[in-house]
Amino acid sequence: MTTITPLAIPEVLLITPKRHGDARGWFSETWSRPTLAAAGLDLDFVQDNQAFSAARGTLRGLHFQRAPHAQAKLVRVLRGAIYDVAVDIRRGSRTYGEWVGVELTAERGDQLLVPRGFAHGYCTLVADTELAYKVDSPYAPAAEGGLLWRDPALGIAWPVREDEVLANDRDRSLPTLAELGVVAF
Repeated sequence: MTTITPLAIPEVLLITPKRHGDARGWFSETWSRPTLAAAGLDLDFVQDNQAFSAARGTLRGLHFQRAPHAQAKLVRVLRGAIYDVAVDIRRGSRTYGEWVGVELTAERGDQLLVPRGFAHGYCTLVADTELAYKVDSPYAPAAEGGLLWRDPALGIAWPVREDEVLANDRDRSLPTLAELGVVAF
């Protein structure tokens, strides 16, 4: 049976599918619409994405999409490990500006459900990390946005020192939460 655990921001969920194993290895149902619908999650995933990072300390994020293309994401690691973060950027939310982070590993098979209205990012904990994630709205370049991963007002406790982070120029120049303004989801 799949286990669904709300995190400190209860809309962000840690989903752990059961693994059925024997001497050959294991099998896991990573997504089941009926199972999650029974738990109150009615998501229609329309796109699967896959990402590979060669080096430990690769940081991607914090990204989101605005309405009408806002996205919920279901993230899982296929190989390696990440520290996965979701930041609440829904103005008026009681948890606005707060974040939650969890370690996801291929070995455990757990997943993070990042709802619409959250900026999402991750940092690789080991080299040669690969992840896959489902989204419930297609990628739309005109709707993309981001939040600076090292914004001191957020105080995200990334697992690597800032001088060890490998990030692209775009992610290094995203706005802080104070600069972000109102985002429609």
